[in-house]
Amino acid sequence: MPLDLSNFDAAIVDLDGTMVDTIGDFVVALNHMLDDLALPHIDAPTVEAMVGKGSEHLIHSVLQQVRATSEDDETWFERAWPRYQHHYLAINGEHAEVYAGVVQGLSALRARGLRLACLTNKPTAFARPLLASKGLTEFFDVMFGGDAFDKKKPDPLPLLKACEALGTRPARTLMLGDSSNDAKAARAAGCPVILVSYGYNHGEPIREVDADGFIDSLADLGQKG
Repeated sequence: MPLDLSNFDAAIVDLDGTMVDTIGDFVVALNHMLDDLALPHIDAPTVEAMVGKGSEHLIHSVLQQVRATSEDDETWFERAWPRYQHHYLAINGEHAEVYAGVVQGLSALRARGLRLACLTNKPTAFARPLLASKGLTEFFDVMFGGDAFDKKKPDPLPLLKACEALGTRPARTLMLGDSSNDAKAARAAGCPVILVSYGYNHGEPIREVDADGFIDSLADLGQKG
């Protein structure tokens, strides 16, 4: 769709894969965790296809990938989860980079008077320090991690709660993301949705996702509407 920013009062922006490339952080933290459990390492392409549904889902997926059997999954998860948290917090942001065009795009949205929310499935304890370390906190009126509500994206609840916090109607609130999770949540919440062409979409082609449009950079937002 032609992206006219005057059609919106606010935007909800995803974090991993949309604003920041965090695969490096995930791989380092996960492999430290696997070392602690005496399990084999995992590589970046494998991790990339698993990212986006929350850290708990990521840990379960990694354990299923590297272990020969799926028996006692919960016991392994209970061992792995605290080790992952420890290692991720220790390196959070060190192996991550803000995508080109993100600052320009967020600046353009703010310049047009839009209120902004960062909404991610990443735990809040990971997301807030990452935003701060990358100099992105100042752009956002509110920020919600994956543990902020009872459900995560692709459920619409986090988007509806974000709209409430922003004081905007879903139909006037643009969702910016990188995956089918973001698009499904937006559709169910009644938010228009634009997806970036890069990022992490569970190993599936992004342009096959039901969305209102696609952009190659958030900087494109400043050139439209």
